[in-house]
Order: sequence, then C-alpha cells, then structure tokens
Amino acid sequence: MVQLSLSGKSLKSAAADVLVLAVADDGGSPVLLATEELPRAAASALKSAVTDLRVTGAAESVHLVPAVPGLATSLVALVGVGPLAAADGHEVLRRAAGAVVRSLAGRRSVALALPVPDAISVAAVAEGAALGAYAFSLYRTVPKAPVAEVAVLVAKPRDRALRAAVERAQVVGEAVAVARDLINTAPGDLAPADLAAAAVRLAEGSSMTVRVLAEQELADGGFGGILGVGQGSSRPPRLVVVEHAPKGARGHLALVGKGITFDSGGLSLKPPAGMETMKSDMSGAAAVLAAVKAVADLGLPLRVTGWLAVAENMPSGTAIRPSDVLTMHGGTTVEVLNTDAEGRLVLGDALVAATAEHPDHVVDVATLTGAQVVALGNRVSAVMGNHDGFRDGVLAAAERAGEQFWPMPLPRELRASLDSPVADLANIGDRAGGMLVAGLFLQEFVGAGADGEPVPWAHLDIAGPAFQTGEPHGYTPKGGTGVAVRTLLALAEDLAGS
Repeated sequence: MVQLSLSGKSLKSAAADVLVLAVADDGGSPVLLATEELPRAAASALKSAVTDLRVTGAAESVHLVPAVPGLATSLVALVGVGPLAAADGHEVLRRAAGAVVRSLAGRRSVALALPVPDAISVAAVAEGAALGAYAFSLYRTVPKAPVAEVAVLVAKPRDRALRAAVERAQVVGEAVAVARDLINTAPGDLAPADLAAAAVRLAEGSSMTVRVLAEQELADGGFGGILGVGQGSSRPPRLVVVEHAPKGARGHLALVGKGITFDSGGLSLKPPAGMETMKSDMSGAAAVLAAVKAVADLGLPLRVTGWLAVAENMPSGTAIRPSDVLTMHGGTTVEVLNTDAEGRLVLGDALVAATAEHPDHVVDVATLTGAQVVALGNRVSAVMGNHDGFRDGVLAAAERAGEQFWPMPLPRELRASLDSPVADLANIGDRAGGMLVAGLFLQEFVGAGADGEPVPWAHLDIAGPAFQTGEPHGYTPKGGTGVAVRTLLALAEDLAGS
C-alpha cells in the first residue's frame, strides 16, 4: 500500500522520482498552477514544454517532461485539472491526483505540488493519490508496481489539521484497497467461507469483533433467504456480523451488504456474457466490511454493525426453483419467481436481523439490479429510502466523499406488483421500474426501532459503478472499484459528530 506523507520541501528541492504540477485550462490557454517557487530556468523550460507537447489542461490528462533544469527531480508530470475556475474543486483535485499517480505506476516516489489552500484540499489530493496507487497482482507472475510513496507538498507540514487529513486519507486508501482486492479475487478462490475468513483476518489487532453464522446456525435462526440462495452450491452460505462498538458510542449505525460471491443466476441461468463480471456481486459486502474497518481504524465514537449476507448462487439438483416458497428470517414468506433475483433474498434476511437490534439508522449496499445501470449508467449509484431526511444525509456524505449517487423514489403504486397468490411476497414485480421495485421489496424487511417506527433506512444500488469494465479513469482502476466505502465512512463520521 502506498505511504502518504506531507513535505515542506520547495519545488526546487523536492526529492522524489517525479514532481507533479497542475495545469488548468483558462479559456483555451493552459496555465501552470502553484508554481511560484519554480526556479527561472525550470519555469522557462516547462512553459516551452507546455507549448511543444500541446498541453491543454484537460481534466486528468498527463504529460511527462524529462530533465527540467534547476529541479532535484529528473521528471516532471503535468496533470490537467480542467477549467481554471473550478481547478481547486475537491473532487477535481482528487481525480487529478488519482489519474497522475495511477499513470506513474513503476515509479517509486512522487511529490504532488497541486493547489492545496486548506486541509480539505490536502485530504482530497492525498486520498486521490492513495486510490490511484492501486494494483491487483494476486494472479500475476510479474506483479504490477504502483507508486509506493507520495508526498503532498505544503507550506506547513507539521500543521495538525493537515496531518490528520493525510492520516485519514491513508485509512481510506487502505479500506478501499481491501474492498477492491476482495472483489477482484477469482470466485473459485472466494467461497462464502473464504469471505468470512477474510473478515476474521481483517479484524485481528483492531477494535472489530466478528461473528460468523454457518449453515446450522442459519437454519436455527430461520434465515431462509440466505439458505435458499446458497443451497444450489456445494459451498454453503454464511452470515458474517462485524462490529465496532466503542464505549460511550453516540449512536448505532447498521450496514448490510449483499455478498453473492458468484452469481450464475441459479436455475434462471444468466447468459455466458452476463456471468463474466459476477465475481463482483459481493461488492456490497466488501464495501460494508471495508467501511467498518475504516471506522474502527479511525476510532469513531459510533457503534457500527456490518451484516454481510454471503452466498454463492449456482444451478444444481439442490438449487431453489422458480415457484419455490422461502420463509425468511422473521417469518415473511416469499415466492421465488426468478432465481436470478437472489440479492434481495439474502438482504431481506440480513435487514430483519439488523433492524431487530434497533439501530438508529440502517443502510444496505448491493449490486442489485441491471435496471440501475439502465437508469444511471456505470458511474452513478442510486439511493432510495423510507426517510427523506436520512436519504438526503447519505447523499450529502456521498458528495463530500466524492462518490456519485442520485436519489430515486419508491412509488407506492409499484408495490402491488410484488403480490403473490401463494405467499406474502413475490421476489420480482414489474419489469418497468425494476430498480424501484427491488427497493420496495427490501423495504418490507426493514423493522421498527425502539420507538415503534420503521428504522430510518437507505438502500444503495451500486450495480454499475461497482465494477469498471472499461478503461481506468481518475482514481478508478479497471475491475473492482470499492464504491460506497467512502460514502459509508463519511456517513458514519457525520452520525458520530466527527
């Protein structure tokens, strides 16, 4: 994992393999930013390079300039931050830092001289660098070598607020890397028991506790959704409960993650192309696990309980069939009309269990529906919920974290499509508005709090953004993205008053 630090070195003396400077677009003219300390010879050479290389300042563009006179570094990277008027935006800085650090893989050390007028800007740059310096090399005979050291150049490197910002960015980067690693692991190597074991290992030496419910315990607890989805696989399901519960906690946040370690669709079999990325169907559980670890590492004064509903959805002679009826945890019966609508079944069980503890808030995270991708694409996730104020709080946390989420409704008129002639619910309803119908299904399993009212709940559908199949961009690599980790952490910080 990359090591982040602050440095008070000047541009002239910054000791690193690469010095990074920002270039903005001022109405068609490129402008070098934060370069007041550049020696005259270096400034002249870089100005010429900007012209020769046709640098425009386009967001996330990267140009390399070797042998700049008067600098301690042998290479300068110019990263675009887009229009000058928005060049100091926190997400602009985060993406620029991520893009340039990602592009410099193979170099050991980088010094970032980007515009950082305050601690929030430093946090954005450091976080983007941490997210960009990621590589998954588990199966490579020659591992990739991401940047190992990043220093953010600032005027006051001993400032407490700046140091805290970089320390938090380090935690965020490590947490997102945990989620990405789990998502990218081949499904043959990540059975439900393996994911449970990974949670146990992650908790070692931290304030986290882990409890794993195996088959018999799931059966004893009546977790019919998790057991039903997992019964077609030779590798049985698990419910993993991870918790950070400090003394004097200021509240209780429950997080529920969908953990389908591989989704074939079951007997409602997906086409071959539809299975190619289905190792990522446990991205919600990975995000929840990583977020709880980040909360624990930061020592937030908030009780956070993560529920990972983990199963492998496979076709076999023991798999659930269309028209089978499952009895969920808590007693609700569900007619299974499509075995490929399995995520909502495992989440339903976990939501009942999570809200039975009367948390103050509950959030579920899932790669739940293809309809999310149709509606919002591959970079924007959806948020639904039963409480507008809490949903808006999740959106505010996401915006601050730099993750794109969009509010979606839960129209009452769609609920009737989930009626079953033989059970309390069917697991699918109207195809039109399928993302919303799935949210309405989950809402049925959100229990009441201590006051008798439904626990404030938000549902995050991350189906598209969870796995990047196209080219990398900004701080986002190809493969597992770790989306929602930063939003969940920011939400926990808000609820903890941090």
